[in-house]
Amino acid sequence: MTPDSPDRARLLIVDDEARHMEALCDTLSGHGYDVVGQAGAQAALAELKRRPFDVLLTDLVMPGQTGIELLRSALEIDPQLVGVVMTGEGSIATAVEAMRSGATDYILKPFRLASILPVLGRAVEIGRLRRENAGLHASLRRRADELEASNRELDAFTRSVSHDLKTPLNALVGFSTLLEQQVGASLPPRERDWLAHIQRAGQHMTQLIEALMRLSHMGRRALALSAVDVDAVVRGAVAELLSSRPGPAPAVEIGALPTVVADESMLRQVFSNLISNALKFSREKQGAIIRVGGRRDGAVVTFSVSDNGPGFDPADAEQLFEAFVRLKPAEKVEGHGIGLSIVQRIVERHGGRAWATAAPGQGATFCFSLPQGADPSPLGDE
Repeated sequence: MTPDSPDRARLLIVDDEARHMEALCDTLSGHGYDVVGQAGAQAALAELKRRPFDVLLTDLVMPGQTGIELLRSALEIDPQLVGVVMTGEGSIATAVEAMRSGATDYILKPFRLASILPVLGRAVEIGRLRRENAGLHASLRRRADELEASNRELDAFTRSVSHDLKTPLNALVGFSTLLEQQVGASLPPRERDWLAHIQRAGQHMTQLIEALMRLSHMGRRALALSAVDVDAVVRGAVAELLSSRPGPAPAVEIGALPTVVADESMLRQVFSNLISNALKFSREKQGAIIRVGGRRDGAVVTFSVSDNGPGFDPADAEQLFEAFVRLKPAEKVEGHGIGLSIVQRIVERHGGRAWATAAPGQGATFCFSLPQGADPSPLGDE
C-alpha cells in the first residue's frame, strides 16, 4: 500500500485469500497505483464509504457475499466506480454474469502481471471517462437549470414591462382620442397635426410592445409536432393576407410544398410573416409576383418565399433577422422589424435555419430549412 497521490489511480483489491490479496497489493503498488486491500466484502464497502476509488478489483467467489453482490453494492455507493472481477477457469459464465451486473472486465486465475496491467489500464481509463462524462452532465444540468430560471425571470420581466408600459400608453392614446373627439374640429390645422402625431406614436408603441410579447412567446411555447399539410397552410395564409390588402392583388405562384412534421400554428406564423413581408415590399411594383416553393433533400425540407420587389444589399442579409433592424428601403414601409426575428426563432426551435438572398432592384428570396426525422432543438423584415 502506498500513500495517496493525486496522479496515481486508486485501486481497491478484495480477495478472501489474504496472502493472494497482499501479494497483489505489493505488486501493483510498484506499478503506479495507490492500493488498498481488504479480505471481505463488508470491509471493502466500509472503505468505499470512507474515500473514493477508481477501480474495484474483486474475487468472484468469496464467503458471505459474492463478488457480484459486492459489485452491485459498491456501484450504489459510487456509480462511477469501475469493477473488474477475478475468476477461475471454471467460472467464466459467472464472470460474464458479473459483467452484466456492472463489471467492465474480468481476469482469469491463475494470472500473470502482464495480463493484469492492461486490464487495469483500460479500467482506469473507463473510470476517468465516466467521471468526466458525469461532470459534463452535471454541468449541463446546472446550466439548463440556470437557463430555465433565467427564462422564468425574463418572462416575468417581459410581462411586467409590458404591463407597466401599456398602462400609460393606453391613457395617452385614450385621452388623445377623446381630446380629438371633443375639441379636434376647433383646433387650428397645426395643432390637429400635433395631436395626430401623438396618437400615431402611441399606437405604434403599443404595436411594438405587442410584437415583443409575440417574440417572447414564440421562444417559450412548447412545440406541438404533427404532420402538416404545408400547401393548405400556405394557401390559407395567402387568402387571409390578400383579403385585408387594399388595391389590386399581386400574382401569387405556389409550387409543390412537401408535407413536414412541425408545429402547425408556428409554421403558419412563419409563412404568414414571410408572405406578408413579400406583399409589403412588392406593393409599388408593376407586375408584382410572389412565389412560394419547397423541396425535400434527404432528411431536410427547404421552403422559399420570393418577390420581385426592390431587394436589398446582400451584405445586409444577416441583419434582417435581428429584432427591430430595418434597412433603409424598409423605412418607407409599415412594420416594426419583428416579423423576420419571429421567423428565425420558430425555425431554430424546430432545429432548422433561416436565410435570405437578394440583389438591389432584383427582388428577394427568404428561405428556411426544417430537418425531418430528427429531434427538434431546447423567429426579420426586409
